[in-house]
Formats: sequence, structure tokens, C-alpha cells
Amino acid sequence: MSDEVQTQEREEQHHLEVEMLERREAALAQVVKFGDPVLKSKASPVTNFGPELRSEVERMYEIMRHGLGVGLAATQLGVLRRLLVFHAGPDGEPSVLVNPEVEWLSEEAAVAEEGCLSLPRVSMDVERPLYARFSGRDIEGAPVTLDAAGLEERILQHELDHLDGILILDRTVREQRKAALRALREGGSYSPSSEEEIGDEGELREPRTDA
Repeated sequence: MSDEVQTQEREEQHHLEVEMLERREAALAQVVKFGDPVLKSKASPVTNFGPELRSEVERMYEIMRHGLGVGLAATQLGVLRRLLVFHAGPDGEPSVLVNPEVEWLSEEAAVAEEGCLSLPRVSMDVERPLYARFSGRDIEGAPVTLDAAGLEERILQHELDHLDGILILDRTVREQRKAALRALREGGSYSPSSEEEIGDEGELREPRTDA
């Protein structure tokens, strides 16, 4: 491969990376951030199924994908309706659940690190059941039931919490909550995988769930 071709490939890769970063920043700019009272508000059931709902779901898909998230609740966009989208893994097809409810939770649980698109640069440990059954409606209004495990279950619980005005700050231990709140107020970063809050000088590993 010639130097000219290699240079061209590097330039194309750089252009793609810049483009992806710009799309992510534009998507995240639409997400409601910590401090907005809507994040502590409970959403109302969706009653109308039609073009407006489909349009909103498509918008949520786009923001979730470009924001590099794995889930998104309507309340994170300032819309107080019981609506969430998710996909468990980079190759997973995006899915929607309207008016979601928890039907069953397993007693077996696990702790994992979670991040949140509404809580920039912080993550914390959250304990959640390993298995669950959810019910709700699809985009057309038909009833659906979903058995979920592992990462998918964690994402759905995370997003359903958003619809009830609950944040991961409310689900973690006191010490991590205090550290995360301090980082949010000061514009820094926090992760339980590091021993202390890290500012602009450091880099944190990505949390397991960013939704």
C-alpha cells in the first residue's frame, strides 16, 4: 500500500471520527441533564397510538443511536409519557416499549456499573435483579410481554426508573451517591472503578450501561 493511499485512509478515518463526535454532541444536546425537575417527575400513560407516536419513537431511536446509548426514556427528552426505547448490544435492533410495567423480578440479583445520558461523566454501582418479565404495548398498541435477563433486564429497569422519576443516584450506596453528586455539581467525573473523582486530567473507562 502506497504512502498516498495510507494518508488518504487516515484522513477518511479522521473525518468519520469527527463526524461521529459531532453527531453524538448534537444528540446529547437534546437530552435533559441532571438538575432539570422533569427527571424527578413521573410520566403519564400513552393513550394515543398513531403517526405522532411513531414519529417520537423514530426521534428517540436516532438520539439513542447517535448518542451511543443503549436505552432512552421519553422523560430524558422532557416528554412525560411512559415510553422507552432500547437495544442490548451494538448489533441489536432497537426496540420500543410503551406503557411498560414490571410483572416479575427474580430474587437473584447482581451489582454492575451504570452510566446515564442525563448524568454526564459519572457512573455508579447499582444492584438489580438478573431476570425480569415486563409487559406493555408495542408501537401499534398491541399488548406485549418481554422476558429479559442480564444487560437487557438492566437497561429496561434503568429506563423504567426514569419514567417513575428515579435516577441511578437513588439506587446506589450513600458514598457513591455523594461522590457522584459532587462531580455533577463541579463539572467533573466520577466512577466507582477509580479511587477518586477525576477531572480533565484523567480518563475513566466506559460504564457498562449508558442509558
